[in-house]
Amino acid sequence: MKRTRLEGTPCPVARALDAVGDGWSLLIVRDAFDGLRRFGEFQKSLGLAKNILAARLRLLVAEGVLELAPASDGSAYQEYVLTPKGRGLFHVVVGLRQWGEDHCFAPGEERSVLVDLSAERPVRRLQLPAQDGRLLGPDDAVVKKAPVRKARAKR
Repeated sequence: MKRTRLEGTPCPVARALDAVGDGWSLLIVRDAFDGLRRFGEFQKSLGLAKNILAARLRLLVAEGVLELAPASDGSAYQEYVLTPKGRGLFHVVVGLRQWGEDHCFAPGEERSVLVDLSAERPVRRLQLPAQDGRLLGPDDAVVKKAPVRKARAKR
């Protein structure tokens, strides 16, 4: 089944999901943050069929989230490297991680932990401050919708 593209929508969430909305794509990005760079590394980590992994990697490269680079060890292979656009997904991945910690584990169940390298301590919770510094929750903000534009008739 062909997926509907959302590039024309005025919603930033929809456009972002168009680029990386597939769960496998976000797991590839997660693994790239963890230092994985080669096709085989992603395949081993995710256990994903090679054709599906190849399609997701192609999409992430086409969307500018990953780029192909010569192998860091000088071999003939190519590696997948996060671009600045891809690195911009760090807070998204951390937010999903923290949501998963809150809602997808039983009390006391073991899980991976995101650690600050310099302090060697778990990373603090993400927060969304208002312009004046107060912390925002879902009841404290609203989306102002962009005006709907009518499609122009083709001549």
